[in-house]
Amino acid sequence: MVSNFLHITPVLSSEDLVRDIQWYSDKLGFSKTFGQEGYAVLHREDQWIHLQWHANTAEDPLNGGSVVKIFVRDIQSIFKELLDRGSISPDKLNENTPWGTHEIGLYDLSGNAIYFVQDI
Repeated sequence: MVSNFLHITPVLSSEDLVRDIQWYSDKLGFSKTFGQEGYAVLHREDQWIHLQWHANTAEDPLNGGSVVKIFVRDIQSIFKELLDRGSISPDKLNENTPWGTHEIGLYDLSGNAIYFVQDI
């Protein structure tokens, strides 16, 4: 059986995306492959790190809950499994996002965001 899971990608908080993109490039050899306001995707070989800007205020803490993106081949099979387990409601599948993915998002018991993502 072919695995549905492709890779796990952390989404790390940043209070200065320009500074942090440069640091990941200079210090770790990652290259920016995508960016939009408040968000950047960095890549090196088969590894990915996403950076998300946070204001570092009480309303938008820099060190709030973490985010993990689990990239999969077939979002529909994961969607069905999570529905069957009672983990999500039917409205949690976000198809055809502006950034080219299908996604399912939920929170664990500690408030960490877990996203299952299929690139379109």
